[in-house]
Amino acid sequence: MSKFIVGLTGGIGSGKTTVANLFADLGIVLVDADVVARQVVEPGQPALTEIATHFGLQMLQADGSLNRPLLRERIFSDGAAKSWLDQLLHPLIRQQMLLQLQNAGSPYALLVAPLLIENGLTRVVDQLLVVDIQPETQILRTSLRDKVSQQQVAAIMASQCDRQQRLQLADQIINNDQDAAALPEKVRQLHQVYLALAAEKLAKSLT
Repeated sequence: MSKFIVGLTGGIGSGKTTVANLFADLGIVLVDADVVARQVVEPGQPALTEIATHFGLQMLQADGSLNRPLLRERIFSDGAAKSWLDQLLHPLIRQQMLLQLQNAGSPYALLVAPLLIENGLTRVVDQLLVVDIQPETQILRTSLRDKVSQQQVAAIMASQCDRQQRLQLADQIINNDQDAAALPEKVRQLHQVYLALAAEKLAKSLT
């Protein structure tokens, strides 16, 4: 596993992907929970077969891929369905993420996960970076981006950890309410901090 791991999280629509891509532009390996979550339910993967068996074949598109909007609608209106899906996918996603972190070759790696805190992944990171925006901005951005109702966005937010809890656990916070043009410089500054911390941890491990 990479000697130093930075966890990146934030509520839905906060701009995690934008921030993560800025770190990637600086040569940092990203391990993205959302990407891994898509990989484990690709056609041919056992998890996709289990989902179709449990929820019905309507969960599959004509090309055999997962009908994500239908599944999302189902699990956020049915607590038992969400619980079943979480128990199926979370262990698979976690295993794959840890494997990718182990193979990361950059000075530190970035673990990007919207449910990083909720899923206990704080235990595998050295620093926690939170991207934060006002809840009303979150709802508006996400409903426009995903073309879903504001009520559905609010339901997703309610399933994530409390904003204040997230901020209290953060080692660093990026406020993304402001002009996006300021983000690259914020990320460059944090990159230098993480490089120094990673070098310090590596030096300690060698003594």
